Formats: sequence, structure tokens, C-alpha cells
Amino acid sequence: MASAVASPFRIVHAVCSHDCPDSCAVRVTVDEHGRAIKLQGDPTHPVTQGFLCGKVAKYLDRVYAPDRILYPLRRKPGVPKGPLARGREHEAFERISWDQALNEIAARLQHIADTCGPESILPYSYAGTIAVLGYGSMDRRFFHRLGASQLDRTICSEAGGVAWNLVYGKKYGMPTEDFRLAKLIVAWGANIHGNNIHLWPLIEQARRNGARLIVIDPYKTRTAALADWHIAIRPGTDVALALGMMHVILREGLEDRPYIAEMAHGFGQLAERARDYTPERVAAWTGMTAAEIEQLAREYATTRPSALRLNYGVQRVENGGAAVRAICMLPALTGAWKYRGGGAVLSTSGGFAWNKKAVERPDLALASPLKRLARTVNMSALGHALTQLGSNPEDGPRVHALFVYNSNPGAIAPNHNAVRHGLLRDDLFTVVHDLFFNDTTDYADYVLPATTFLEHTDIQGAYGHYFVQLSSQAIAPPGEARTNVRLFSDLAQRMGFREEAFRDTPEQIIQQALSIDAASGHSTNPAMEHITFDDLQRQGHIPLAFHLNPDTHPFQPNVSGPLPTPSGKIEFFSETLAAQGLDPLPAFVPPTESRWGKGAEQYPLEFLSRKADNYMNSTFANLDGHRKMETRRAHILEMHADDARPRGIADGDRVRIFNDRGSLHLTAHVNGSVPAGVVAAQLDWAKLHNDHNNVNALTSERLTDLGGGPTFYSTLVEVAPVPLE
Repeated sequence: MASAVASPFRIVHAVCSHDCPDSCAVRVTVDEHGRAIKLQGDPTHPVTQGFLCGKVAKYLDRVYAPDRILYPLRRKPGVPKGPLARGREHEAFERISWDQALNEIAARLQHIADTCGPESILPYSYAGTIAVLGYGSMDRRFFHRLGASQLDRTICSEAGGVAWNLVYGKKYGMPTEDFRLAKLIVAWGANIHGNNIHLWPLIEQARRNGARLIVIDPYKTRTAALADWHIAIRPGTDVALALGMMHVILREGLEDRPYIAEMAHGFGQLAERARDYTPERVAAWTGMTAAEIEQLAREYATTRPSALRLNYGVQRVENGGAAVRAICMLPALTGAWKYRGGGAVLSTSGGFAWNKKAVERPDLALASPLKRLARTVNMSALGHALTQLGSNPEDGPRVHALFVYNSNPGAIAPNHNAVRHGLLRDDLFTVVHDLFFNDTTDYADYVLPATTFLEHTDIQGAYGHYFVQLSSQAIAPPGEARTNVRLFSDLAQRMGFREEAFRDTPEQIIQQALSIDAASGHSTNPAMEHITFDDLQRQGHIPLAFHLNPDTHPFQPNVSGPLPTPSGKIEFFSETLAAQGLDPLPAFVPPTESRWGKGAEQYPLEFLSRKADNYMNSTFANLDGHRKMETRRAHILEMHADDARPRGIADGDRVRIFNDRGSLHLTAHVNGSVPAGVVAAQLDWAKLHNDHNNVNALTSERLTDLGGGPTFYSTLVEVAPVPLE
């Protein structure tokens, strides 16, 4: 009998750690040479369902890209900082060893800390990886111990997260898998087909069973194009629409009074506020008709179950916090939470109670020269931080060192020209840890090679489902690429930090994140008590305790109390905001930069700086395969015919879009993807534009009403044709 021949291939369970709610379980096929040859979605994961998005399906193009940074680099003497032509970046740098790089960076940081104070050193990172170790572990320990400024990481979700928690106390939402049971699905500012693709099959299943899909979005996204009803609301008027829906629901007695009496606080005050938001008044703000507002409210309130998928684009306007508060109150007003397949979701991240103190070690700040936690700098105001911070002694010292990882602020930060002005400073010492030359490395003094999620071990939750996942290292890092954990551990040794915390291995930090009990081997974190590290290694993904048996014991949040709010109930009226002197109820206040603002005469068009469907913020934008998928909308300005015609602009014309902060040259696409009065263009790397600029040359550093987030979608511009030469 012939013996079985062992396969030369092995399958490794990994997790996509890019900033996406789906957090997909990935099966990596590795050949006998240690090279990854295939990625596929794990068919046993209830949300991944065996497939990957178009971005990650092509992920090996990123892993094995010929222009990937493989070795530490140092800017050559005399080479100025500034935009570099793609493919020629190496000319500005010279290869050095890791020992050289670490020693020189450590010496420079120590000198800056000694002469200017440690708070003059600013880390800048976000969710280039959302896995626990890569996002924030050894790096936080390092900067706490150093005494560097703390970073307020507001760039994406803070305003919406603060708003949701003011209403419900914690970011729970209906399970993704339950969308298949809904009879009405409202995608509010959610381009599901573009950036939450694993929810789409469940929506299609619901639609086959008779559900309707309504999309509320100023832009005709992929999802909007497939909807039963697309409502092209004007930017920044979402809070008005939500309050207008409340007005109709209450006027017609469609609210769930027993549920409200049991579960909600402040109903009387909310009802009084909603009385002012008549359909006629709201129609004037939103661009809808009064009849449409009434139809939407009735359909939402009378269809059961009704599911609301709310996404973070809604909160990237000046009144974004109020908008999220108002929208997420709707399922509480109608009692939608009571029905399986009903409710809402912004994020599920509140379910994952990682032991952040053990992972990040804020106590190490007590051993820093400051003997305390350092000042906090808002990442959404980086231009201000690099150009103006320090002019007022009360704010602390000027920023003299910037350490960038997991982010590309040269592309994604608002007020691009102010950011670039700051990055050009000769006295700003800049280190960037990344995989590719990008808009930020062009200004770096040192560039250090980073790893992909295939090349390290990490643990991860999600903000679109309720599964804890272990991502195992599948392949060796190419060249001399190093993980965030190793980089900051090695740098800590060079800085002379003697604490054992800087010698922890990734496996030790994972067990700290899980709060593993030494005796039982089980996690002691809430909802993770059934999880062991060994089980994760064997299974790859394990649901949180409340989601273990969805068929027999489905998880339905907000159906009983108490909730983790001050009142123990859903808070329509916020005593917390009232105590801060803020409006305790949601209200529509037009953004400063809107058609009702002071600058509307000079800049009459509202601008949407959109994210590309086939990039992840600025990630993947440099890869030719991904760029080809975006060819149709790359470097174009989408306009309505009613705005193009009076400006003498035809489809295909070169145009200049501008305001007081900057300008950008694009090609007009008069296609009706936006309503009249609104124009849109995609975020891209600045260095890939002919004028080394991108959409953030137009956005401001004005912050949201809650959470201090960016206001990318509260931007006024004008557009003019570019004369033929």
C-alpha cells in the first residue's frame, strides 16, 4: 500500500489588520520555500464567508512589491526635504544598518529630550494596522517612558464614538450576521459595497426575502447605485433629517412608548426638540421634499425588523457628533432593538475588553523625566502642531521630533499645505516606519522598513463583528523589515530603558492583552473568559461569550438594562453634556463651511474629499493593480451639470478647485454622482498628482462638535476652468 506523501505546502491562519470593520480571517498558503503563494478568506468564519475584498485578494502584490522598502535608510547629507518623484526616492537616501539607525535615532531623540524637553517629541500613528500589538503596545510603552507628547487619535472615529457612547454607553451594535433577518436596511453614510463588503451578502439575502435597502448619502456610491432608494442628502444635514424623522414618528404616534418608558431617559425633552423640525423646514436644509421625509420616517418606523448601518463618514462634519447622536436614537425611539435583525451598528469594538493598561503601560510615564503623563496633541490638527504649537508657553514646547508609523500624515491629515510646511522644517527631526516611500517619507530623516500582517503574530478584535482572532506569522519578513513591537523594543534598549516591559515577546503581550490567568490558562477579560491562547492557536477565531450560540441565544443589545450610561438607560437627554455647558439634545447647527456659512458667496460649492473604493485611506494607492481599479475616478472632480454649465465647464475639461487654503488641478467629470451644489474628488497620494497636492490641500483643521475629530466634509470651494495654453 502506497504511503501518503506530505504536502510541500502549509496553511497558516492570519487576520487582515487593515482599517476595515470586516477583520477578515485569512488562510495563507505558503510553499516549501517559505513564500506566500495564495490568500483566501476562511470559509469557517461566519462573516468572512470564504472570500476577500478586491483590495486584499491582490495582497501579495503588496507583500512582494519590487519597490518595497527592505532596509533602514538615512537621508543623504545636503539633500533637502520635499516631494520626490515616484521611483527616484532612493536617490535621497543611503542604506545603513539597523544598529546605525537605532543608535543615531536614539541619540537624536535623547538630545532633543534633554535640550527641548521630552514633550517636544511627538508620535504620530493610527490604524495602518488595527491589530492589538501593531496598533498600540510597545510603541505606547516607549513613548510613555520617554515622556513624549501623547497623541489624541481622532482622525477617523472619535466624534462618532463619543456620540454613540453618550447615548448607549458602549459601542455595541446588532451582530453583522443578523442583517439577513431585516425587512428594511438603512445604510446611512455607509458605502457597504465599497468598504464593508462582507455585510453585502447578508443584505442580499435579506433582499431576496423581501427587504428593502435605503441609502442616505450625498454621493452616489456603489452601494447607493444598488439601493431601492438613494437619498442624496446635502452634506452636514444628517442631524436635521434624523430630527425630522423623529418629528413625523412622534406626530403620527409611531414610537414605541413601552420600550421608551423602560429603556430611555429624556424622552420628553427630545420630543419637545423634535417638534421644531417639521418636514417642510428639514426639506429646505437637506434638499429632500417634505413628502420624502415623511415617507422615510413612516417606512422606517413601521417596518420590523429595521436595521440601520451607520458609518463614520456622517461624523466628519462640524456637527458630526450631534448627527451620530440623533441617528443612533432612532432605533431607540421605535423599539427596533427588540426585534432580532433590528437595531443599529456603528461599531462593535465595545465588545472587546482588552487589558489596555497591561499592553500600553501608561504607568511607565512615572519613570519618565516628567514623572507624569505628557501633554496631548490632537492628530487632526497636525499642521497647527508643527507650525504654531509652542508659540504660547502654556501649550508646552515646540515639536522638534516626529515619529510616524501606521499612518501617512503627508497624505491623510487635513490642511495639507500647513502639514507640508511643518514637515519641511529643517529643525524637525522625522522618522518614518513604513513599507513604501510615500508622501511622508519624502520629508523623513530616517526611513525604517515595516512588516505586513503576513509577517508577524498579533491578536485582533473587530469593529464589524464579535470574533477574537489570532493572526499567526505566515512568512519571514523580507529584507530587514521589523515589526512595531521589535522596533520600539530595540529602540528602548538603545535609550537605556531597563524595565522588563521592553523585553516582552509578542506572545507575552498577547497573553497580557487577554489577561490570561496563570492557573487556568483562560482569559479573565469580560466576555473572553472561555478563551485560551492555545484554543486561539488551534481555532484561529473564537466568538465573544455573548455571541457563542447565536441560533439559540442571539445577542440583542439594548433590550434590557442597566446600560453603562450615567442614568443606566439610553440617553436622549445627556446630563453629561449639560454639565459641560453643551447642548444636551441633538440640534442642527449648520457647519461654518456650508451653503449657510459666511464664506458661501466666495466659495459656493460644498466639497466631498472621498475615500477610494479600492484603497484603504492612502494604503494601496501606490500599487499599480489597485490604481487600475480606480482609473475611472482617479484625479477627477465629479460635478453636477447645474454647477458645471454656468462655469463654462464641460465633461473632460481641466479645472482648478480652490479655496483660501489651497488648490488642486483635476479633470471635470459631469456625471450626476453628486447633487447640485456639491463636488467630489478622491483622496490620493499627493506625490502622484502633477502638482504634488491632494484633496487635503482644501480641507481645514476645524474640529467636530464632539470628540475633536476632523471636518473633512465641511469644506467650501470654488471651481474654475483651466485656460488652454
